[in-house]
Amino acid sequence: MKFDITPGAKALIFDLDGTLANTMPWHYQAWRKACERFGIKMDTAFLQAHTGAPGWQIADDIIEHNGMTGKVSPDDIMQVKLEEFYAIQHNVTPIAPVIALVQKYHGILPMSVGTGGHREAVEKTLEIIGIRQYFDIIVTANDVKNYKPHPETFFRCAELMKVEPAVCEVFEDGDLGIEAAIRAGMIATDVRTWYDSDWQ
Repeated sequence: MKFDITPGAKALIFDLDGTLANTMPWHYQAWRKACERFGIKMDTAFLQAHTGAPGWQIADDIIEHNGMTGKVSPDDIMQVKLEEFYAIQHNVTPIAPVIALVQKYHGILPMSVGTGGHREAVEKTLEIIGIRQYFDIIVTANDVKNYKPHPETFFRCAELMKVEPAVCEVFEDGDLGIEAAIRAGMIATDVRTWYDSDWQ
């Protein structure tokens, strides 16, 4: 196998969007449509910079970025974005080299998903790409108070897997997630070089 875990890693934590699943083109499309409905613009660079952040944080930041604070509700944008995403979520595909690791180490090493995604969307994405059965531990934005780049998501994964943070390897595609893994004292692996993403 071309890609594998780092020697010494005893537990694996996977981000979801852009790491296990090629969801980013569809998230971007949903965000763009939701923003357009409220007269707000979002480009790929903005979403790239927020990869790993929960939706409500993205909504807050895009409103502020467009000078629309107090004029548009983050909850309203989030609701439309989720509706748009659910309508096209069936198009999501697995990211093969990362999924191969999940399949290789399932039952051998503790594994979990640590994502800034919304619980309902996360569960559905895992089902669509056919790997829900591999994960008993899934930590989403609904489960923590502090989001990436804060390390709480990954600390929570380690706690639930009953392993020390230092022996956890985190697989990520976002700068916020990489920073969170490093701040958690974990092994950080950037999967952006593992596959071609065509949404940028």
